[in-house]
Amino acid sequence: MYLDKILEKHRSAASVDARKLSDLTRQAKDCQATRGFALRLKRDSENQLAVIAEIKRRSPSRGALNHELNPTDIAMQYRNGGASCLSVLTDEEFFDGSVSDLQQACAAVDLPVLRKDFTVSMKDICDTRIMGADCVLLIAAALSRDELHEFYEFAIDLELDSLIEVHDETELATALEIGATLIGVNQRDLKTFEVDQQRAVRMASMMPNDVIKVAESGVKTRQDALALRGAGYNAVLVGESLVTSGDIITSLKDLCL
Repeated sequence: MYLDKILEKHRSAASVDARKLSDLTRQAKDCQATRGFALRLKRDSENQLAVIAEIKRRSPSRGALNHELNPTDIAMQYRNGGASCLSVLTDEEFFDGSVSDLQQACAAVDLPVLRKDFTVSMKDICDTRIMGADCVLLIAAALSRDELHEFYEFAIDLELDSLIEVHDETELATALEIGATLIGVNQRDLKTFEVDQQRAVRMASMMPNDVIKVAESGVKTRQDALALRGAGYNAVLVGESLVTSGDIITSLKDLCL
């Protein structure tokens, strides 16, 4: 099980993190203002399907995707191709990501950035803010309901947006109960890493109109994007098909409907 193995590593690391949460919280609150991740998606999606373009070197299921990518160059191509926001993997062991990748992307363009990682502690949320990201990923399948609620409220206190990632109706109900307004439906099963390209379409009608809806994983073609836009999604998060494309800008423009 991919998710179980990844979470075991992250929770083990968190358990020996001796840094004081109070110190990290102060440092996070002293950071410069965030760039409004959710607001950018909401604004851009009024006229088109917004795209969160992901900087991703490797996948546990597929192996190396574009290991030699240059975060600065990719970020600029994403901006030029019409991306609304960026997503950057920072998990090192399983995705070959890094904090440096995120910081280079943040410095290269003015687009809001999601830190794509496995958040398992409040210190992780502080780190997300300190490293310069504008949005933190909270995966419902990785957290208890109490953790999800506590982390969501803590992120608000740090002026971070939270993308709450769900995979099924039960997780969606939990996300709505805690007041989430930015929800991503991941079409990839994090236990098997198999993709169900109809999952997001099926779940779209269960989300209220005031929720910013994001479809994640399995979005490869203009037809995929059209189906999700038709189902009511504000945005799609796309990584693998972009970083492996021979023409990133054209591939990205095809998705910005």
